[in-house]
Amino acid sequence: MQHSPKLLLAPMQRVTDYPFMKVMAQLGGPDIYVTEYFRVHVHSTLEPYILKSVNENPTGKPIYAQMIGQDIPSLVRGARELQEHAVTGIDLNLGCPAPIVCRKDAGGGLLRNLQKVDAILGALREAVESPFEFTVKTRLGFDSEREFEELLKVFTKHEIDALAIHGRTVKERYQTPVHHEEVKMACEAMSCPVYANGNVVDVATGLSYLDKTGADGLMIGRGAIRNPWLFPQLHAAFAGEEPITVTRAMLLGYIELLWEETAREFHAPFDEAKHVHKMKRYMNYIAQGVETEFEHAIRRAQSKNEFFSICRSFLESQEALPALPPERSKLFCGFSDLLG
Repeated sequence: MQHSPKLLLAPMQRVTDYPFMKVMAQLGGPDIYVTEYFRVHVHSTLEPYILKSVNENPTGKPIYAQMIGQDIPSLVRGARELQEHAVTGIDLNLGCPAPIVCRKDAGGGLLRNLQKVDAILGALREAVESPFEFTVKTRLGFDSEREFEELLKVFTKHEIDALAIHGRTVKERYQTPVHHEEVKMACEAMSCPVYANGNVVDVATGLSYLDKTGADGLMIGRGAIRNPWLFPQLHAAFAGEEPITVTRAMLLGYIELLWEETAREFHAPFDEAKHVHKMKRYMNYIAQGVETEFEHAIRRAQSKNEFFSICRSFLESQEALPALPPERSKLFCGFSDLLG
């Protein structure tokens, strides 16, 4: 019997936090969640607000704790500490392209030093004990996708339990099509599940990415923030059923739910202006595909009343939302290449 592809929520710092996971679970959600990354260094401790996603897992689904760092003893210590909590496994971030992270030779910056990657993987594979799993999220290389062949040799040396691949290099950030040929190469070489990440913005791009690579599943971040029903839509497609159509009114309900759940996490006294600012992190993605006037107006909102007045003026309708975001934005780029 053939298993349905697995769907994972990609971790995005300061976005896919505890309240966001709670909202995703209420709207269908993925099969697997991954936390925001725990920063691990000589003086680090596990951040309580991220740890809450693990200890109070609101999803009822497996959750992996992601770490980022480059000091091997600290990473080993962090992995052992996390195994004292309700995690399914430990995930290593080898893909974050943020310049401040790469300058510290962490995240995607580590891909410039394959010898160090090899040493970290070996140490963490030994530190993460059954029944916990050790997984990795990576990009294809730092400067060029041609680096991936050598990187893949390092991955195949270690018995990692799953590999999620963002099909771009660190330098490409989010501004190119994904290199699905390299993801396919990993699917053929690795004995563990491989999950394809990057540029899944609707059902068609997700199905095509799976078809082009033979991946065991999809990890989705930006596309799922914009459309949280993307996970149940894909599950429906896997089952041969018709995916639901998302309307403007549904999107408004999602925004209202996000407001409520994120507001609960504010420590007293509640600061309305700061909360509006936090909501704008989500709205950067949610507004993509709606009128550009909506995006511009939301950026200027300062109060709850102003924020929701703008949302209702654009979204109080049963009209179907566009399935796709604009392709030439800073947030979504090159996804039509998956359909070619």
